[in-house]
Amino acid sequence: MTVSYRQPGVVLTDHRFTVPLDHDDPSGESIQLFARAVVASEKAHQDLPWLVYLQGGPGFGANRFVGKQAWLGRALKEFRVLLLDQRGTGHSTPANRQTLPLRGGPRAQADYLTHFRGDSIVRDCEVIRPRLTGGAPWTVLGQSFGGFCAVNYLSTAPEGLRAVLVTGGLPALDAHADDVYRAAYPRIERKVAAHYARYPQDVERARQIAEYLVRHEPVLNGGYRLTVEAFQSLGILLGGSEGSHRLHYLLEEAFVRTPQGPALSDAFQEEVQGLLSYAGHPLYALIHEAIYGQDDRPTAWSAERVRAEFPQFDAAKTLADDGPLLFTGESVHPWMFDTDPALRPLRETAEELAARTDWRPLYDPARLAANEVPVAAAVYHDDMYVDTGHALRTARAIGGLRTWVTDEFEHDGVRAGGPRVLDRLLALTRGEV
Repeated sequence: MTVSYRQPGVVLTDHRFTVPLDHDDPSGESIQLFARAVVASEKAHQDLPWLVYLQGGPGFGANRFVGKQAWLGRALKEFRVLLLDQRGTGHSTPANRQTLPLRGGPRAQADYLTHFRGDSIVRDCEVIRPRLTGGAPWTVLGQSFGGFCAVNYLSTAPEGLRAVLVTGGLPALDAHADDVYRAAYPRIERKVAAHYARYPQDVERARQIAEYLVRHEPVLNGGYRLTVEAFQSLGILLGGSEGSHRLHYLLEEAFVRTPQGPALSDAFQEEVQGLLSYAGHPLYALIHEAIYGQDDRPTAWSAERVRAEFPQFDAAKTLADDGPLLFTGESVHPWMFDTDPALRPLRETAEELAARTDWRPLYDPARLAANEVPVAAAVYHDDMYVDTGHALRTARAIGGLRTWVTDEFEHDGVRAGGPRVLDRLLALTRGEV
């Protein structure tokens, strides 16, 4: 059943699809997918090509736009757009601490979650596509992890693609998670240094907050235990276009005077709770490292292990030596399953996933080298989330792929400069620039 309704300038249609949990066992268990189609009001009855948007993450549902926000307005000039809640997110059979116990214990939950990587998402798309397009290929726009999915799409089902647009999401084709994080920590350190150069007063503020947390280790209103390591993970903000400024404003309102002395302000605690909690996207924490699993090696809490190779991120050492506290970035650690009440019941499930060695390959280098689908990728200079060197090596490995390397935007360029980014990528796929 579909339901259509209107917002300013657009017509929305909600779709629900039934797909196999395991596409290799189509007669087995099924799950539900949700997707929202959007078309410009004045084009609602036209036969338009489709563009499907694959959200970044993993673990996030598709954007809930109002009208023609961000890049969507540009896309609606020529496409009918499908905003897909990838399996396990949004309205697509959500996977979280409330639903996963229906699967059984931690091992059964982990087995279930092996079907929630990019390869399964692409096969979902190929089930949906003929139902919407009548069999015609469509254009894919992949942001971040959505770009990883798009490269898998090129590897496994290029016949379903009219063109591919990637924004900040060209994956390393054969790197282990260790390689990804070994490249990531120096980038994060550069982002922190740039932040402190912009806001030197934040050096002392960050140290003061860290010292307070060592003494008090407060529990936030939602039950989140705010440790020093958790505070450091606020550095994830530094990968966004406005992230450095957001972090600065957050730090400057950290303390208030109370009868008992300085304390963390309610405003600071409330915002930190929202930034650090995985309640809205637990799959991000559960399968974040699994999206790199392709060989016989376990991911084995890669970000945590590799961090030990970079002692400058050790908060205890920093506070003892009077150095600047380094924030961390996009990484998942075992302690998150202790500090976050949304993740605590899933700790054993996460351990099961970290120990797995049976991940299937995600990319086919030979097929990618022979690619004939028009592909364009925005590669952001010194992207904090996706290594630029890895991305450019992948770009060279995909036949016909054209890159736009820019320092005009950070990783969220498709949000911050959506219409211009989309314009540029479409022009590249059409040979217009």
